[in-house]
Amino acid sequence: MESSIHPDRTVPTLNWHAMKSRRTPPITYQLIIDVSQPLTCVVGRLGEFAFPAGRYVYTGSARRALEARVARHCSKGGKTLRWHIDYLLEAPGASVVEVVRSVRAECVLNKGVGGSVLIAGFGASDCRAGCGSHLKYLGRC
Repeated sequence: MESSIHPDRTVPTLNWHAMKSRRTPPITYQLIIDVSQPLTCVVGRLGEFAFPAGRYVYTGSARRALEARVARHCSKGGKTLRWHIDYLLEAPGASVVEVVRSVRAECVLNKGVGGSVLIAGFGASDCRAGCGSHLKYLGRC
């Protein structure tokens, strides 16, 4: 088989700098949470709620320091309870079993999760997409 060079065809050049800049770092995360036994806890200004045992998915975002945010959520004890999810994760029997990172927008990622909304407004104080809650209950494990 012969090959020929066609001088009238241009060969695209690779712009490595542009390709490298397209690697968008993750800005959103999902915490897969197991609650080993039914629990009741106060969730900031939202009030007191009962959480049935089972698996939950919490969707959050961090434009800066995503890994620090995730590490903070996964730590137990001694932290200021700042976000709704902090209250649940500090409760006995609640633990993060997996973390999923994404470049997708927080609400797009959240809307892609099935499950039930048990607490309206949980983690969604600044949500403008009508998610209802950024915590979904997936049922018993």
